[in-house]
Amino acid sequence: MMFVHEMRRRARFLVGPLLGAALTSYFVYHTVEGERGLLAWRDITQQMRIAKDALATVEAERDALAHKVAALDPNHVDPDLLDQQIRSTLDLVAPNEIVIIQPGQPSPPR
Repeated sequence: MMFVHEMRRRARFLVGPLLGAALTSYFVYHTVEGERGLLAWRDITQQMRIAKDALATVEAERDALAHKVAALDPNHVDPDLLDQQIRSTLDLVAPNEIVIIQPGQPSPPR
């Protein structure tokens, strides 16, 4: 009887710290591994970096195309760009020019 009473008395002193340790462990685990934890934050940061790089690439391509379109403005046409477009579209070559076909590129349609 005395043994059971002593165990209950000691258990009261252990319940608080054990509960605190369990609660602390729970929050620490979810801070690191949780849906919004540190590991998830690292993955999201990496995805953001990749997306920003892709966005920068697409914006550079868009700016190049916008510049090309602006050069073909009917009010002021860039002669070099017009010549390039005509040659590539119609497959025209001047008599004194040499044509070099690069491997892997399809031959122009006839």
